[in-house]
Amino acid sequence: MILGIGTDLANIERIQRTLDRFGDRFRNRVFTEVEQRKAEHRRDAAGTYAKRWAAKEACSKALGTGLRMGIAWKDMAVSNLRTGQPVMHVTGWAAERLRKMTPPGHEAVIHVTLTDDHPWAQAFVLIEARPVAANPADLPAGT
Repeated sequence: MILGIGTDLANIERIQRTLDRFGDRFRNRVFTEVEQRKAEHRRDAAGTYAKRWAAKEACSKALGTGLRMGIAWKDMAVSNLRTGQPVMHVTGWAAERLRKMTPPGHEAVIHVTLTDDHPWAQAFVLIEARPVAANPADLPAGT
């Protein structure tokens, strides 16, 4: 079942101007160390930051809050699998919100996709609730 969806469009040039103006103050407020390392090792660092900015915005929308109600930028973080597939991790208040919106007997799975076409970066986040498989030890005898 779908628990939430969110999308966001970020302007890469605007993110570049923000990086130029605020530098580490902006990076450290919004992005985790892992996200910063990823971006700083890319030829288009601003594009990488913009995609992650959009992913955080999209995730906050999928959580049904937007960036309010105690959610922090670093409560949401994007990393990549070895295949390159982006993965969203939530901690802190975002993780608590996710737990509260997940029905009993289900686990939440966050799907994220990122794209860019200069000067735009876009992210889409879908939060799915999947039924948790029953543990055979928890089933009544003879089942």
